[in-house]
Amino acid sequence: MSKTNTEAYLRMYRQMLRIRAFEDQANQLYLSAKMPGLTHMYSGQEAVAVGICEALETADKITSTHRGHGHCVAKGAAFRPMFCELLGKAEGYCRGKGGSMHIADQSNGNLGANAIVGGSMGIATGAALNAKLQGNDEVAVCFFGDGATAQGLWYEVMNMAALWKLPVIYACENNGYSEYTRTDEIAAGALTARAEAFGIESHVVDGQDVLKVNALTQDLVARARKGEGPFFIQLDTYRYHGHHVGDINREYYRSKAEEAEWRDNRDPIVNFGKWLEGEKLVSADDLAAMAEEVREEAEAAVAYALDAPYPPTHEVDMHVYVDTPDAALRADTPNAA
Repeated sequence: MSKTNTEAYLRMYRQMLRIRAFEDQANQLYLSAKMPGLTHMYSGQEAVAVGICEALETADKITSTHRGHGHCVAKGAAFRPMFCELLGKAEGYCRGKGGSMHIADQSNGNLGANAIVGGSMGIATGAALNAKLQGNDEVAVCFFGDGATAQGLWYEVMNMAALWKLPVIYACENNGYSEYTRTDEIAAGALTARAEAFGIESHVVDGQDVLKVNALTQDLVARARKGEGPFFIQLDTYRYHGHHVGDINREYYRSKAEEAEWRDNRDPIVNFGKWLEGEKLVSADDLAAMAEEVREEAEAAVAYALDAPYPPTHEVDMHVYVDTPDAALRADTPNAA
């Protein structure tokens, strides 16, 4: 096994640890009433975000969902500005105005999370269209949940993407539940059939296996760069927490035995760690040390964010309205009154 491969494997493992550590801290912030609003935990789905984003370049674009912390971290976001954003602080990625469900980091190609179910599908497709028109080889990835496959917008953008052969990958994180309802109770037929109806090549992959996710994505990204897109991936995964942090009584829609099965036998971090040990790439002590480093990084970032300043009151309408005066806008508009 090459040194390059080993470095990539360890990088992916660390990124998965970072997502889990971030979510652990975010959950504690909410439970201790230090974070405003709601948040939606990504714990359990780490292999999806990391496996896909490892196959992308910085310039490649992603769009995210209300359950988007994992995508942000996997695409290169730093802990400090992420926690500052969750806490409404001025040093957040969006100056504290986006919060948990609207983090964006365009320096890393992250066009933003979106609280509207399926709301970022058009943005990702537009980014792919822009890449094609500009003649560069950028690829866009749209992350969304299984529940979003019922949104009409997805069918509109799939039609456009297929017609124009856009370099976009639609990544459906099928965690088995649309909020509080089992996916198989609200979605007739296979999810892949929806994309295949538009002639879009579709794949189903174990979303708990980061190596399988990454191998498939590497292939599809390379093909998308050559003009062979779009593609659809159904990634079967599982969220450990409820739909949101306040969803603590999950017994009425899923069993404790089911949760235990996924946590005990299909945890993506634990299983990847076992594989790394089995391949003699790391020792158990190495993995434990890495986990401790990541935990300390997350805790330090939280402490920093808690002490960071809030935006000054005069910024309340900054980045909300266009800065150009109305008169200038009218002057630049043909046939303006």
